[in-house]
Amino acid sequence: MEHISLYRKYRPKTFEEVIGQDHITKTLQNQIMNNHIGHAYLFTGTRGTGKTSIAKIFAKAVNCLSPVHGSPCGKCENCLRLEKENDINIIEIDAASNNKVDDVREIRDKVKFLPVGAKYKVYIIDEVHMLTDSAFNALLKTLEEPPEHIIFILATTEAHKLPQTILSRCVRFDFHLVSVETLMKHLAKIFDKEKITYDEESLKLIAVAGEGSVRDTLSIADSIASYCQGKITKEETLNILGTTDYELILSFFKELKEKEVGNILALIDKIEKEGKNLAVFAKDLSKHARNLLIVKTCKDADSILNLPEDVMAKFKEQAEIFDEKELIRYMQVFSSAENELRYTLSVRLLLETTCLTAMLNLEVKKN
Repeated sequence: MEHISLYRKYRPKTFEEVIGQDHITKTLQNQIMNNHIGHAYLFTGTRGTGKTSIAKIFAKAVNCLSPVHGSPCGKCENCLRLEKENDINIIEIDAASNNKVDDVREIRDKVKFLPVGAKYKVYIIDEVHMLTDSAFNALLKTLEEPPEHIIFILATTEAHKLPQTILSRCVRFDFHLVSVETLMKHLAKIFDKEKITYDEESLKLIAVAGEGSVRDTLSIADSIASYCQGKITKEETLNILGTTDYELILSFFKELKEKEVGNILALIDKIEKEGKNLAVFAKDLSKHARNLLIVKTCKDADSILNLPEDVMAKFKEQAEIFDEKELIRYMQVFSSAENELRYTLSVRLLLETTCLTAMLNLEVKKN
């Protein structure tokens, strides 16, 4: 039987199934229930947060014969027909590969045709910021005076690249990154349905690695579940992600603070022999410095970092021994090193030099 990836299998089909975007789904549901539907929408936000999924749900909901609280019922004739990817009433266009003025003119010529067996014809233009200037100008006229049966949904990760003339003619919705806690609950439900065993630490590691993107989180979970054969553990999750355990990061920063050159070199040797990606390790070091700075300076650090209580306690203890300037310095040094490490031939040497130079610079500044 063909394997279906988790993000495809659990793609939401109703507004209620969408996670982390209540401010958008509630508004769209109210518009449908009150029949206050706009003719042009702009969906903007980070990849994997639900822009295309919500666009498809909205396209079905406005054509549903019996919508349920503004969501498509999934049972009527229109819903069943619109479920098919090649339905002529929902047109998806990738602006990355169809970005010329002729492509937009083709849209402009076709919008005059009525939908078949539906109320609206919905155009979903993904990565709309990739359109050329002349293509935007061609689209503008259609957005200004579209036929009553046409709805445009423009999706982009870079709304700042869109002309103001386009932005002013769209109802804008900004998609938020999904919180670690919400992603963890979503993962737990899916793993339970798939009969995949897991522990709380593994869930958190996967959710954090997803960086607020539902699609990225589920893709990572899919890979780990396949590797672990349905029994996910913290150790194997760390191994696959290439990230470093909290304890090792804490130890590393302790040695940095104490200026223990030999111990730093020994830890880098250990990390390399374990097969860890040293560029990823540098990213983990930069992130840890940032986490310690948050712990040291923010009153609501617990809710910002969303870490296990025992880990948070250790972070708070370590944050006490560093001052803010040190942590900012380490954030700068290790984030810069992360990019350089991806392209250098002497990865280990560069990381060792970075760590020792960072310690020296801090010491010089203090004196």
